[in-house]
Amino acid sequence: MLEEIELPGVRKASAYRYEASTENGRQDAKAHVDINNNLSARISNPLAGIPREKLLEQVTQFSKSHGLAKYIHLMRKGALVAQDPTRFEDITGPEALYADEIDVLKRETAHKWKVPWTLYMTIIACSIGAAVQGWDQEGSNGANLSFPLQFGIGTSSDHDVFLVGLINSAPYIGSALIGCWLSDPFNASFGRRGTILISAILCLITPLCGALTRNWQQFLITRIFLGIGMGIKASTVPVFAAENSPASIRGALVMSWQLWTAFGIFLGCSANLAVGQLGNIAWRRWFGFHPGSPACTLYPILPGIATIAARDLYAIHAQVEIETEAISQSTYAKRLIQLFTIPRVRRATLASFVVMIGQQMCGINIIAFYSSTLFKEAGTSDFNALLASWGFGLVNFLFAWPAIWTIDTFGRRPLLLFTFPNMAWSLLAAGLCTLLPKSSQIRLGLVALFIYVFAVFYSPGEGPVPFTYSAEVFPLSHREAGMSWAVSTCLFWAALLSISFPKILAACGVLGAFCLYAGFNVAAFIMIFLWMPETKQRTLEELDYVFAVPTSVFVKHNTTKVVPWWLKRYVLWNRDATLEPLYHFDRPEDTTSSPQAIVVYDHSSGHSDTGATVGTKEYVTAQETPPSTAVTATGADAATTITQAEREAAAFRRFSWNGRGAHKHPAAEDEYFI
Repeated sequence: MLEEIELPGVRKASAYRYEASTENGRQDAKAHVDINNNLSARISNPLAGIPREKLLEQVTQFSKSHGLAKYIHLMRKGALVAQDPTRFEDITGPEALYADEIDVLKRETAHKWKVPWTLYMTIIACSIGAAVQGWDQEGSNGANLSFPLQFGIGTSSDHDVFLVGLINSAPYIGSALIGCWLSDPFNASFGRRGTILISAILCLITPLCGALTRNWQQFLITRIFLGIGMGIKASTVPVFAAENSPASIRGALVMSWQLWTAFGIFLGCSANLAVGQLGNIAWRRWFGFHPGSPACTLYPILPGIATIAARDLYAIHAQVEIETEAISQSTYAKRLIQLFTIPRVRRATLASFVVMIGQQMCGINIIAFYSSTLFKEAGTSDFNALLASWGFGLVNFLFAWPAIWTIDTFGRRPLLLFTFPNMAWSLLAAGLCTLLPKSSQIRLGLVALFIYVFAVFYSPGEGPVPFTYSAEVFPLSHREAGMSWAVSTCLFWAALLSISFPKILAACGVLGAFCLYAGFNVAAFIMIFLWMPETKQRTLEELDYVFAVPTSVFVKHNTTKVVPWWLKRYVLWNRDATLEPLYHFDRPEDTTSSPQAIVVYDHSSGHSDTGATVGTKEYVTAQETPPSTAVTATGADAATTITQAEREAAAFRRFSWNGRGAHKHPAAEDEYFI
């Protein structure tokens, strides 16, 4: 049966979202996808559907009101590209792109790594500060063998054990309770660059002061101030990197934070070996040789290609308008409360909590803090324990490099779901090896081997993902507060771990401690599977729609769709099993052409390539209709038909509104946990 629906003067369906609001010159967020309750899991372009004349009028008003009047022509070009990034070559009229502009836009998709060197240098220079955190972890590791004796707290009494743990955890206490929460007001007052500079100065001075302390009280204070600088920096640098990075390689660029953390751990291990034979003053060298932060190596951000900059600027403006109406402006205190009250923000808060707490549950810090102690407990000398710890630092650093490719290829979520089970069994194996007799020649070697295996899985997975993920999941209005929450969560639990682990080790032994953390890895795997959405190759603006999907919908999809598919595919080895994706990425629609009639062909039901059964009615324009008997519908029938068309077309949508190539939805080609 053929139904012909003539809709003279009516735009395509996506334009309905803005019908009432565009008369007032701006988008209506309520007419768009609700970013607090996206039940359809649809991700769409906030500029889609706006008629060209109205869009250009909005761009002109925006440019004049923001001091960009002399760039109006450029901004109009950028807005048209942002409205439909896949058809920039089809733009006509005064805003038509020049050949060199078209080449730049094509190269952006075809050669995603060809970005200005100033971007690379800026992110690397700032992320070098992460070496502070890595060095501190491993410096504490080696210093634990000497500074307790120097300060008279080296006995096995509960009091001394607690003080050693408190001193080790002091930077994380300072970060979690003070430093992280200063990030939002500091960024508001000094900007990203000024905030990073202030934190760099703090991280440079405090280790030098720590090396000159005369008692454990002074040492504790310097460690707390070091933590304040670390917290400010750790809450700002990943956000700064995420905001400056293109979506297709954002994960790789932001994970430079973890790469430098791993490098700092390796440097700390090397320093432990270098000064480990100096006796009671060795710990002063460990802390006095602290690398500080790149206070002198901050580079200015240079503007990118003009058309791309204009495109991104106006696309961000459009999405921020929607965020503002859905979330509203607020004070710092109110933003902290809204992390748990606004649905879209609350889901990001939950996801960032899961991935950050997972870093502490996996057991990496019991090795980073106490590997020398663990190896000594396994039955070896101080120097051999330091040497084995150096091997851990080297493995951790080397295997962080593959994540530059894997984090944007496989995604954040699949990396974690793959690596957590492997970290669990490797920790369990390392613990079981301690059952071998201490006199055995292979005891230390096997314990070290499985700890290295653990590091092999940690470094490209839970190592780079938490800070990368947390820096990108929050909307612009709550990005600093959200990152403060995430980093504070991570470092607070790191502090608690540092204080409690000596007691756990004394009570349970190496085997009990490793078995405990193997169980924590399993628990973290379940939490990630249920509550952590994927973010790879989505722009920061698109993530509003990812986190607008209710948690119940996300959990239901994973338990009722993903689990059965995985069992069929990897247990029953059914290679024909298909996974229906949760998210549907709208294709950009042509809003510049004249309205045309819509024709509906009614075919039999079939299967889409997602595995979902759908009705295969075909919707085409009138000129594509073959001669046939048709029935014309108008009014309410037309609206009903368009609504039905959108629902059925959703099963076939595969592309982000940001375009082709690197932005293609992974479900089109890959099978992975969504």
